[in-house]
Amino acid sequence: MKKKVVLVQDNKDILDIMDQVLEEEGFDVTASLTTEPIEKIEEIEPDVVVVDDHIKGKKKGSQVIKELKSDPQTEDVSAVLTSTSNNLPQEAEDCKADDYIEKPFDLDHMVDVVKKNA
Repeated sequence: MKKKVVLVQDNKDILDIMDQVLEEEGFDVTASLTTEPIEKIEEIEPDVVVVDDHIKGKKKGSQVIKELKSDPQTEDVSAVLTSTSNNLPQEAEDCKADDYIEKPFDLDHMVDVVKKNA
């Protein structure tokens, strides 16, 4: 069975590239520019969630991850924070993310991080 990835990014081009590459690697990807898939997380049951810190909407990606990690229903879902921030390792730790991907990123590195956490 394919591992499921929920991908939430702020940039459509980056979202499309990540979606395509992860699909080619054999993942079942739910890609979005909004947090809608996060709201349906219990239906989707992903193995890993990859969220950009600067997503559209009222919450930052780090807040979305923090909420997932503080909910007993979703705390076991792996969460990866993506950002261009120089302080990303600390931000990822603060929101209890399992890992992070610094932008701009190498596609092979992105795939490795997702595989490691799926």
